[in-house]
Amino acid sequence: MSTPPSGTGTIAEDIVRGVGGPENIESLTHCATRLRFQLRDGQQVDRGSLDGLPGVMGTVPQSGDRFQVVIGGAVAGVYSEIMNLPVMSSASGRPRSDAEVKAAIRAKSRGRFAWLDSFFEYLSDSFRPLMGVLLGASLIIAIASVLDALGVVDFRAEDKSATWVFVDAMWRSVLYFLPVMVAYNAAKKLAIDPWVGAAVMAAVMTPNFTGMLNADSGIPGVTCTTNATLGTQQCVASVFGLPMQLNDYGGQVFVPLIMVALLALLYKGLQKVFPQNVQLVFVPFFAMLIMIPVTAFVLGPIGIWAGNGLGIGLSWLNSHAPIVFAILIPLLYPFLVPLGLHWPLNALMLQNINALGYDFIQGPMGTWNFACFGATAGVLLLSLRHRETEMRQTATGALLAGLFGGISEPSLYGIHLRFKRIYPRMLVGCLAGGLIVGLLGGVDTSAFAFTSLLTIPVFDPMGVYVIAIAAAFVISMVLVYFSDYMNPAERAEANARRDELEAFHRGDAAGAEGAVEASAEERAQERTEEKVGAAAVPMGAGAGAGVGAVTGAATATATAGGALREIAAPIGGRVVGLDEAGDPVFASRALGEGVGIEPVDGRILAPVDGTVASVAQTGHAIGLLTSDGVEVLIHVGIDTVQMKGEGFDVAVSQGQKVSRGDLLVTVDLDAVRAAGHPTVTLMTITNTASLAGVEPVGDGEVAAGDTVVRVRR
Repeated sequence: MSTPPSGTGTIAEDIVRGVGGPENIESLTHCATRLRFQLRDGQQVDRGSLDGLPGVMGTVPQSGDRFQVVIGGAVAGVYSEIMNLPVMSSASGRPRSDAEVKAAIRAKSRGRFAWLDSFFEYLSDSFRPLMGVLLGASLIIAIASVLDALGVVDFRAEDKSATWVFVDAMWRSVLYFLPVMVAYNAAKKLAIDPWVGAAVMAAVMTPNFTGMLNADSGIPGVTCTTNATLGTQQCVASVFGLPMQLNDYGGQVFVPLIMVALLALLYKGLQKVFPQNVQLVFVPFFAMLIMIPVTAFVLGPIGIWAGNGLGIGLSWLNSHAPIVFAILIPLLYPFLVPLGLHWPLNALMLQNINALGYDFIQGPMGTWNFACFGATAGVLLLSLRHRETEMRQTATGALLAGLFGGISEPSLYGIHLRFKRIYPRMLVGCLAGGLIVGLLGGVDTSAFAFTSLLTIPVFDPMGVYVIAIAAAFVISMVLVYFSDYMNPAERAEANARRDELEAFHRGDAAGAEGAVEASAEERAQERTEEKVGAAAVPMGAGAGAGVGAVTGAATATATAGGALREIAAPIGGRVVGLDEAGDPVFASRALGEGVGIEPVDGRILAPVDGTVASVAQTGHAIGLLTSDGVEVLIHVGIDTVQMKGEGFDVAVSQGQKVSRGDLLVTVDLDAVRAAGHPTVTLMTITNTASLAGVEPVGDGEVAAGDTVVRVRR
């Protein structure tokens, strides 16, 4: 076993060295007090080095190359420092987080449908990097539309001045060259030269190519016809004696997606054919030589036909069943957007504007967007109500991006897809908005714009659109707010985590899961570093700062007086010493002196009169605080935190006054055993170091209420 130096860097660096370096860490998670490592080789751990580190309360080796480092209440900060160390940044060295471990497990379960997941990822990653420029173009359109609504300029006039032609170019640059950008991203996603993908797509968008799209171009061999339904002009050119359908590929997305998928196969095949020292020249050369004609002759027309077919179908539905269409679009979008399948519809919107002079999809689609933003607003209101800082920040950013940018992805990926209760409520808003659009005759627009507050003026009739999006927004917001986006169990857990975090920042307790343990370990850490019996930090999170101050004073007074207090057994059973209980942390007395009891029933009773200082949200640990400053921790079972509250029925709440013998929690001992956990119940006096003496006195079989610990203050 190696002996890495200790104390030569930050605590995070020293811990990583102590467990064998970053390459030995397979995964790392943490609970309220401990870092939990899954190591590749547990024999590489230097326990002596780790145990000697300031800030480390102890170490706990476990089976299966698992290893725990007890930190105390500062564990979250140490975990974050470790994960952000530069040595963790490499793919081989960085430990997987809890989320990554779960993602890996999910990936293994894809089975024969893995190709479907890869397809959706391909679509999503081809468009996601373009969100910024699409938003920028959308806002330019919005500004121009507002000026048009105010009569400053005729946004749709054919004879606009050079100034406004230039403004048009500012946003059309993004929408027209969207296929080139998509081709670049798609090629990058498939791990081939992205510039080759962009070059192939750009070849059919050059002025030379688009110049053939007009029957009056005078180019021999070009003939054009008109599509009666969409009003689009179709031209065919004779190239090398073969008919080539000519299309304007500006704004198209089907074509680059199809093209790059085929290009990737060709490109990687060519890499196998040519030696590496000539690949730079010949692979791109042959890839372009083959794929540009294939795109122009075959893939381009296929993509256009697919787009036109879908456009014709939607146009027919909008003409013959406008109410059905207006309802269908907003109900489909919540499922299309997360999969990246909404982008083809965006291309259809552009096609409608180019061919018909207006688009009929964006109006109903806007009601989905505002239903989405309304659901986010409901989450924001709940986060304010429940004092959830992280969710408040997430929801605020997502709502601003939505209302002023028309971007739904921050709401979807940041919130909605994480909580399954949101979607049904959001769909009600989508339904209401779509129904209003359909009943009031539909909404059209002559410009492509992300649906936000700033783009409202581009829709006609504007009044109908405003009513529809307002209804969608308010209904979704109200439903989410009053029914919550979490179920009751999730809300209870979230509130417990919030209480823990607030207590930690106040410095008066740890709260929630492992709260009492964290508080005790913090005090033990302070005692280790200072080497003196400093006054213990009170753990009464529910009692607040005032209780903490009183506790400190009471402890000092009681210690000086030397009074004796008897602590009762919280449960009947056989008394065992902490050394025999089976938990190394308790055996180390880091959580104070006390006893263990092998229980005969599942009723945990209060061993003293006092205040419930902390209740773990899983119910497995409860802390009590007496009026004279004795802090009692009751911990039911070993590692029962992993049961996440199953089998535990808590009868008290934080801050509640209890008397000796009152019921604290009822435990299903059979459920604990079935889960593979020892049932031994541990009771310790967590501020042992600040008391004159703590002496276990119970022996053999005891009944609940019998004295098992004597405390001298």
